Amino acid sequence: MTNIENDLWHWYHNVSETYYHIQLTIKYRKSLFNQKTEGILLETVRGFKERYAIEITHVGFDQNHVHFLLRFLPKYSGGQVIGLLKMMTAKQLFQQVPEIKKQLWGGEFWTDGYYIATVSGKGDKKVIEKYIEKQGRVKEINQLKLFEL
Repeated sequence: MTNIENDLWHWYHNVSETYYHIQLTIKYRKSLFNQKTEGILLETVRGFKERYAIEITHVGFDQNHVHFLLRFLPKYSGGQVIGLLKMMTAKQLFQQVPEIKKQLWGGEFWTDGYYIATVSGKGDKKVIEKYIEKQGRVKEINQLKLFEL
């Protein structure tokens, strides 16, 4: 297990500390997760760190959706990572449990949508806002102003 609070990811000349919370939902909100399908999904994503530099630290299942806590290098976009997750897991699930396709009227395993949020060991949004507010050159300018864009 990875320690989020103290874990910097060094990759060549880059350092990253951003984690992502991603939630994917099964098409039509079908309750298709069980011990077998969960095992297939977990086995599919197990090698993502070595193959794609995507480190998945936690996976949580409900009957019709799954949550991931993961991190990836900034060379990828969130959409690219989500696309890869959906493509690779659906392919394996359909190959190993072909009867699932019958319940999904058309053969797509995941909905088109998703949820993604960033997570940092440095704190939540309020902590980061306060950190930014306190930056500045004290002698030259009293304090940088925080602008809401």
